[in-house]
Amino acid sequence: MEKIVALCKRRGFIFQGSEIYGGITGFWDYGPLGVELKNNIKREWWKNMVYGRDDVVGLDAAIIMNPQVWEASGHTTAFSDPLVECKICHKRFRFDKHKERKSHLDSHVLKDEPESLPDDENAIWTEPKEFNLLVEAFLGVTEPKQKVYLRGEITQGVFVNFKNVVDSTRIKIPFGIAQIGKAFRNEITPGNFTFRSREFEQMELEFFINPEDEEGNKWFEYWKDERMKWYLSLGIREENLRFRKHETNELAHYAKMAEDIEYHSSFGWSEFEGIHHRGNWDLSQHKLTDTDDKGEEITPYVIETSGGVDRSMLFFLVDSYCEENDRVFLKLHPKLAPVKAAVFPLLANKPELVSVAKSIHAELKNSIDGFIAFDDRGNIGKRYFAQDEIGTPYCITVDFKSLEDKTVTVRDRDTTRQERVKIDSLSDYLKKGYK
Repeated sequence: MEKIVALCKRRGFIFQGSEIYGGITGFWDYGPLGVELKNNIKREWWKNMVYGRDDVVGLDAAIIMNPQVWEASGHTTAFSDPLVECKICHKRFRFDKHKERKSHLDSHVLKDEPESLPDDENAIWTEPKEFNLLVEAFLGVTEPKQKVYLRGEITQGVFVNFKNVVDSTRIKIPFGIAQIGKAFRNEITPGNFTFRSREFEQMELEFFINPEDEEGNKWFEYWKDERMKWYLSLGIREENLRFRKHETNELAHYAKMAEDIEYHSSFGWSEFEGIHHRGNWDLSQHKLTDTDDKGEEITPYVIETSGGVDRSMLFFLVDSYCEENDRVFLKLHPKLAPVKAAVFPLLANKPELVSVAKSIHAELKNSIDGFIAFDDRGNIGKRYFAQDEIGTPYCITVDFKSLEDKTVTVRDRDTTRQERVKIDSLSDYLKKGYK
């Protein structure tokens, strides 16, 4: 993880939010390469969830909603984590995060403070209290201002627009509404880089079904399988993924059942997507119904897939990180790679090479969907090294032979194999590699 954090800062993937002022815990800024990778993840998700299906439509709901939404959904009372405080230094932690609390206890011992520790280690902590995670905001130009909330999840925007979507599209159940957007949580202990943040982005599907068509939770199992296949198709290694079923005592207040897709990270198996059977809790709370194909009024059940964009990006980076001999490279799937290809003139001081390289660069920018880089700095080896480290699948070098036979050298990131390719077929060659 330390290597990933260093690479992200050095190469412009992720920066600490407000870094020049000392930062602010739990907030991150995505740099030039980070925003490309993040957008590519969202684009592939949208293509898979919306464009690739006939039974899903999209939505982009407002971040701030009428506070009554959160009262109806139960978030003002049930959206909370158990909080404890260290009696020595008064830092606060989630009660259920045992590893973090143990590490904190060890830190006091390392500081030569064992005399301040009680005989019973549990006595260092206050009694747990429930801490609401909703982030408050205030609207208005005069006092008293209206208290509102930054959304703690993007889900409720779908539910409050359920009738609008049904009426405007005439879509019939079973169908889904997909959404990608920012959410905010007053996390007690943000940490593990971008894994637990206070501002984050979600990509969610709410799939509405007729309760009579549930048939042994077939749709729940269907969406579990679909979501796992998506991550595998984009290159995450199967041995690093698993499902974990929620026990009854850890289910959210709205859930009939839930399972997480977890990644085997350096800090243990960690959730980055949940598949939830929400029953009819949400639509019932908002007093919304639909009609089935018989014209009878029903309150649909909802199967939800809820993935974190930031967490997915983190684990794509971790899973793709490779060290081989003296080089570091990110073995990102070409669909996700922030730079799709890089074009080099062999020598920057040869105008004829630079001219051809720039014309190729301009053509690929028009024909390839994604960012195409141009680099003429330093020697060719250093350029390869830099592109490997950010996960660029192909490097294209214009040399003196290119002036004679209209071919270029294309180097593959993963194998470092080089191949001569005709300039006029270069775009098709790259597109085949991106599939």
